[in-house]
Amino acid sequence: MPNNTFAIREDDLSSVATRELLRLHLEGMHATSPPGSVFALDLAGLRASGVTVWTVWIGDAVAGIGALKDLGDRTGEIKSMRTHPGFLRRGIASALLEHIIDVARTRGMTRLSLETGSGPSFEPP
Repeated sequence: MPNNTFAIREDDLSSVATRELLRLHLEGMHATSPPGSVFALDLAGLRASGVTVWTVWIGDAVAGIGALKDLGDRTGEIKSMRTHPGFLRRGIASALLEHIIDVARTRGMTRLSLETGSGPSFEPP
């Protein structure tokens, strides 16, 4: 846990709050990406073998989500990174990304990728 205000937990995707954030993530990806260009994992994809999901919690509220997919050959891909709109600009994504990178290193991964979209919705603010 990078600070005392939030906690990063491995998540089994069973909570309503986590599923709601995943729904927001998928809707956002489909709304801002060209047709056929969305490679975000849905609930079944995130529950697949080789995928680990973490959520960031502030009290009893889910503030962010992210996942690591093991692609084999010491390679991983970061999936489903999303901060809940009510928790932007609080360091949620940075802390979660650092956590995922640390886990990838611990698992012996030497290459880690993150596919992002292009266009205004994917530009930094």
